[in-house]
Amino acid sequence: MSRELLLEGYRLRVGSGLERATLLKFLQLSYEEFFPDQHDFSHLAETVRQYFSKETPLWWVESDHSPGSASTFLQPVACLWLGNAIDQVRGNRHAHVFLLYVMPDYRRQGIGSALMRYAENWARARGDRQIGLQVFQANQPALDLYQHLGYQVQSFWMVKPLN
Repeated sequence: MSRELLLEGYRLRVGSGLERATLLKFLQLSYEEFFPDQHDFSHLAETVRQYFSKETPLWWVESDHSPGSASTFLQPVACLWLGNAIDQVRGNRHAHVFLLYVMPDYRRQGIGSALMRYAENWARARGDRQIGLQVFQANQPALDLYQHLGYQVQSFWMVKPLN
């Protein structure tokens, strides 16, 4: 299995379609952090079922220091899942970050920044002129990261409960 150095001590590995359950686990972990009172995230399985494909690549970050690091399969400590979006102003296809998640014990070590640089390079290599993402307003660490990397707010996604 091919792995490339992401940062000192961390390797990047291409995910496969066989890792849907692990992707779903990481997606659920990201939502559980910001919505701890909600206990049913079963709808996220439908998101993975509908959008995870060969056109939406997935990468895992594995630590050289994680338990079991001598084995061929390491437990991922972070992931990056990319997809496609259409720029609603210009109509161009561009990369979209479905998920960037770093396990809490591995945060503030540059993994998120390195993954975003990787995503940007991947998008440039396929001819994209921009990359987009959605971030929860309450996720201040992610907002700080994205702003530090040069991301700017283009629009606001607004919702209103109808009950």
